[in-house]
Amino acid sequence: MQPVPTITPLPTIRRRPRRALRWALALAVVGAGLGAAPAAHAAASPYERGPAPTTASIEASRGYFAIAQSTVSAGSVSGFGGGTIYYPTSTAQGTFGAVAISPGYTATQSSVAWLGPRIASQGFVVITIDTLSRFDQPASRGTQLLAALDYLSNTSSVRTRLDRSRLAVMGHSMGGGGSLSAANTRPALQAAIPLTGWHSVKNWSGVRVPTLVIGAENDTVAPVSSHSEPFYTSLPSSLDKAYLELNNASHSAPTSPNTTVAKYSISWLKRFVDDDTRYEQFLCPAPAASTIQEYRDTCPHS
Repeated sequence: MQPVPTITPLPTIRRRPRRALRWALALAVVGAGLGAAPAAHAAASPYERGPAPTTASIEASRGYFAIAQSTVSAGSVSGFGGGTIYYPTSTAQGTFGAVAISPGYTATQSSVAWLGPRIASQGFVVITIDTLSRFDQPASRGTQLLAALDYLSNTSSVRTRLDRSRLAVMGHSMGGGGSLSAANTRPALQAAIPLTGWHSVKNWSGVRVPTLVIGAENDTVAPVSSHSEPFYTSLPSSLDKAYLELNNASHSAPTSPNTTVAKYSISWLKRFVDDDTRYEQFLCPAPAASTIQEYRDTCPHS
């Protein structure tokens, strides 16, 4: 694989006071109900969706929400190569955050398709995309992830089901590198999750998006020593970030159903896209399991 030219990260941009605004909204909701009968659970975030999580619920192949899916043809959109949307069928609890997921070099959306229903059934609108070319480099994949989110938010048939201020990106291999590029370009994103990511750029000190970096111990395509670990360490220490290394796993581990990848990706998205602190228990203190070779984090900042 030939490296692409080094791209200088964009200048540091301060994130908007997202969490402060949300907690203010939450306090307003709580304050409005002070005169009502005590509730079994007072939501700390107005974006909580679904029942209280358990280890079993986030490890399950399907979550609480019934879902449907629709196909997006390449000819009907611009900026990316089409894809598949997975979404909860009911909005009785409110709108949902949205996640765009890119495949890796030479791959199609089929390589990340398992993540669509798995994440959507936990309470998200998800689009797995095809890229304009299977040979697109990470920066291009990042641009395409953002184009897919813009399509979801502005013109898609599910646009009324999602909250356009709560968006995230994921991707495998060069798609994972693309998720870092997207986060660097658009600091208003709420979460980024590169899965065994590959990128020629190693310094992501300008990223202001909470980022979960997932690497694989036996990855020979994007070795953690030259990709996932430098990605993680270059992210600001003040950022909500985590590094999860899959034990005895290869580069392709995230391309088929993987409970560890799903469990912590869902927890990360719930915590930072939904501001749902009920999921913090799965992220901090650092988890330990036979499927995890190493885990580092800053623990979510208040």
